[in-house]
Amino acid sequence: MGAVDSPERAGKAKGGLHRPKRRVRVRIDMTPMVDVAFLLLIFFMVTTVFRKPQAMEVNLPPENAKVQVPESNVLTLFVRGDQKFYYQLGKSGIAPSSKKELIELFKENGRRNPELIILAKVDRAAPYGTMVDVMDALALAEMKRFSLVPLTADDARLVEGLQ
Repeated sequence: MGAVDSPERAGKAKGGLHRPKRRVRVRIDMTPMVDVAFLLLIFFMVTTVFRKPQAMEVNLPPENAKVQVPESNVLTLFVRGDQKFYYQLGKSGIAPSSKKELIELFKENGRRNPELIILAKVDRAAPYGTMVDVMDALALAEMKRFSLVPLTADDARLVEGLQ
């Protein structure tokens, strides 16, 4: 077997043959990690299902369009600025209502008259959420024919006397 000579004794006495230990540097290659991160990012971007915006489709009539509708087919809903609701069916009297009763009111009158059109007159002083609640009630009652118009001063005076 072969022997290896090592100059230990000579080096220790003079100190010239002793070499300092070299540190082995560890180098981590980050390329695979970046590749995996981008693959995960692309995977989640492709497979994520985004919610559709909750919007209601509104069909606007052409300008200056006049449609003749019998008054018996019209239910007028008056919404005041203080969030009080009143309704009038055809030429009958005006009756008070509440936000909770709107869906049942629309459904009941819609069953009686399939040609019913809802005319919602909302005061401009009413909170925006009130108009949204009316539109939600129309959607829940499955009323497809309705119109939203601002409450005029004449309508406001008409409804004010019913307090």
